[in-house]
Amino acid sequence: MTGDNKRIDDTVPFVAVNIAILTVSDSRSLANDKSGDLLAARVQGDGHHLADRALVTDDFAAITSQLTQWIAAPDIDVVISTGGTGLTGRDGTPEAFRAVFDKEIEGFGEIFRLVSFDKIGTSTIQSRAVGGVAKGTYLFALPGSSSACRDGWDEILRYQLDIRHKPCNFVEIMPRLCEAVDQRRA
Repeated sequence: MTGDNKRIDDTVPFVAVNIAILTVSDSRSLANDKSGDLLAARVQGDGHHLADRALVTDDFAAITSQLTQWIAAPDIDVVISTGGTGLTGRDGTPEAFRAVFDKEIEGFGEIFRLVSFDKIGTSTIQSRAVGGVAKGTYLFALPGSSSACRDGWDEILRYQLDIRHKPCNFVEIMPRLCEAVDQRRA
């Protein structure tokens, strides 16, 4: 899409981050989770650590419970989910993610839909991919299709989770995510 691979500064040492993969589905199991498998392979193939992996039903309490557990874990820097971002009655992943966000990364969903638009046209409007931060942990919710997970990782996350990506990336600001806001400046 943007040629972000040309924005990698090879003079900066790579920093692996700890990433957990969450599949949200009422019909899949870990044995047949192609999207989760794709994300796990991409995460590890790009040099990051697969810190954990889980599958939960498309249920608000189940999703927020798993997210809360991983947010509290000091050895997990990033959570990427697949599934539950559509428009049907059971699709509640964005609502669950937003319930735990301290801050939403609005641009993540916008860029995801831009990338997706180039491939599936206006059907991308049905995607409710979201990203945010909670207590210093990055959280990204992708649709359940393997192609959507491939697009989300290959076109966005692989670069933003690479400290060598310039002019900026998510990794370089990780130490500052939990800074307190000085209310006097507001």
